[in-house]
Amino acid sequence: MNTVADDLLDRIIAGELGPGDPLPSEAEIGEQFDVSRVTVREALRTLSTRGIVRVVSGIGSRVAPVEAWRSVPDALRYRAAHGDDATVSEQLISTRRLIECEAAALAAPLISDAALDDCEACIVAMVEAAQRSDVDAFVASDLRFHSVILEASGNLFLAVLLAPLTEVLADRRTETSRVPEIQQHAIEEHRSIVGALRSRDSVAARAAMEHHLQQTLDDLRHFVLR
Repeated sequence: MNTVADDLLDRIIAGELGPGDPLPSEAEIGEQFDVSRVTVREALRTLSTRGIVRVVSGIGSRVAPVEAWRSVPDALRYRAAHGDDATVSEQLISTRRLIECEAAALAAPLISDAALDDCEACIVAMVEAAQRSDVDAFVASDLRFHSVILEASGNLFLAVLLAPLTEVLADRRTETSRVPEIQQHAIEEHRSIVGALRSRDSVAARAAMEHHLQQTLDDLRHFVLR
């Protein structure tokens, strides 16, 4: 089932089937993959649940507009494959601004000393990873840093909203964190954020996170997208 769904998605992302286009009939798909109609229907149900196709009784299945897709990684794959990679990267940062700046402001008066120490430990780990050129470890500590702040905000929904982007963010940060200058900027910005959080000043914390994400956007444009 997953193989059928994944292959159909690959065809959609490759442009063989575009938004609004009808999918092959269940019988045709079954013949192509040598599977039963039950398996085909399960695959179509999987794609329908993710918003990628619309199944209309008596008519068949059509590719849904990308804006209707409910799977963030799938939508990003499509956008990137169709020449929108730079736009996608910038929109990801814009989305992070909406969520993470408010999370920092909420966290400032609430964050525990233990959580602040955890943030500091993440920065130390980032420094050590940068020194040994371990990009994966650097990204893991970077993501953990932001996760601690989201948790400390006391707002469950902020973390839930950002969760679907976690895998995509990890991939993007692995790409950008290969640049030593970007690593150093991230370390400096994270230190500023911790300083603002320790002051328990929501305005300062929001401003520090905003500055960090603007720096991230500037670095993206200067080192990666140029």
